[in-house]
Amino acid sequence: MRPYWLSRPGPEPDAAARAEFDALLAAALAAGPATAIDYRLTAPKWQFLCHVACRGEAVLHGSSDPDITRFEPRQSNDIVEFGNREAVYAAADGLWAMFFAILDRPRHRMSLTNGCFQVAGEDGSVSEPYYYFAVNNEVLEQDQLSPGTVYLLPAERFEREADFIEGGLTVRTAQAACLEPVEPLAKLAVEPADFPMRIRGYDTATQLARIEADPGGFPWLAADEI
Repeated sequence: MRPYWLSRPGPEPDAAARAEFDALLAAALAAGPATAIDYRLTAPKWQFLCHVACRGEAVLHGSSDPDITRFEPRQSNDIVEFGNREAVYAAADGLWAMFFAILDRPRHRMSLTNGCFQVAGEDGSVSEPYYYFAVNNEVLEQDQLSPGTVYLLPAERFEREADFIEGGLTVRTAQAACLEPVEPLAKLAVEPADFPMRIRGYDTATQLARIEADPGGFPWLAADEI
């Protein structure tokens, strides 16, 4: 795997932590739509969110808005057809959703390059998740990260992006989409300090030129940057 792809931090939560996650999730879902989760567990929030996503009952949407009660489809801007539709988008992964939650996009102009995927085997197995997170330099230099909210949305309302072949591997992304309005099941407040992954910076003009020259060259890094 290329060195710019990041792995999920370890170690994995133990059985006791997973049991606490399940109990907290059950209480939140029982409390009713858009319940704010009162998180008091010792395990980091990102582990809880990843556990929720792995269960498959909910997909996750990160936002800087803490008060969304209904998500409406919006036109996205993506070079991939699946992600370039009028839809509600969500992630089947906790860390990817948290990345979007801590970006203060309503108040600051920013561009993003990011991804989350697993490699699927012929026997039905899947690899650990791999991640890439990058924003334009100004976001990092001017500390434009902020508190946000990760929303839990009903997974059965969403379609997952189809697997595709890349470099001889079967790639499964964590992207999901719903073409109709959807209401959240619950929500969790997060802070930039809750996010444990490296976020790269880039020059916007350079990035746009690289994308135009090679639309399929994600993540558009020069050799010395890799």
